[in-house]
Amino acid sequence: MGRRASSVETMTFGRLRALNDGGTQRADFHVLAVIDAGPGSVTVDFHRHPLEDRSAVWIPPGAVHQWNDIADVTGHLVLFVPTAPVTHATRELAASPDPAAHWSIPDADWSFVDTARSHLLLEASAPPSGSRTELPEILLSALITRLHPPHAEARLAPAVFRSFRSSVEAHYRQHHDASYYARALGYAPRTLSRAVQQATGRTAKAYIVERIVLEAKRLLAHDRLTAARCADVLGFPDASNFSVFFRKATGMRPGAWQATVTTE
Repeated sequence: MGRRASSVETMTFGRLRALNDGGTQRADFHVLAVIDAGPGSVTVDFHRHPLEDRSAVWIPPGAVHQWNDIADVTGHLVLFVPTAPVTHATRELAASPDPAAHWSIPDADWSFVDTARSHLLLEASAPPSGSRTELPEILLSALITRLHPPHAEARLAPAVFRSFRSSVEAHYRQHHDASYYARALGYAPRTLSRAVQQATGRTAKAYIVERIVLEAKRLLAHDRLTAARCADVLGFPDASNFSVFFRKATGMRPGAWQATVTTE
């Protein structure tokens, strides 16, 4: 592992293999991986993604992930706290609640990505100095910029939707109704619904339900919470109410879904 560089840390896939126990992980920092060569796979929030030659993976804080098959993967991981990026654009990308989990790096971009990564790795290997610098954060921001994550396009979404998305991320545990967000943001319900539909193809209510279900799955799969504890954390009156909600959204009761994840 590279030297702890303030809020940025680096690691090879060789080091990850030595540390990986095959179980699920849920970190409070970002994991950005640049894959030189595969094949392999990683599961992020219950979706498996291939680790292919010249590709990238972005795992945000809170996401449940599992390195399924990394025996032949080469490349590097960059671990960083949400406040590490220093440019406005890269901080917005880091703050996105739903970044792209995996994407291929075009051949035309590879040399720029590789150079940006090399600069960051070189800085991470430098001996500690007495003075604090922002070089690791600056070089991280350069790497993120060169990677062109697909969710960078989300910054072009309507302002109404961006405000709604941020508000849902902050309050979905307490507020489950679209009408709350319309009132809180000062929009007419129809205006809000139209903006969310335009940006996601889903209704505002469906977006909120999807976010609650994702967190419920994370709590069931990684934290191994019971339905009663999930109900408490996610703002439901009781376990029965939560179970009805979860079954309606997924087709399975919480305990049954949890059992399928355990046996995989």
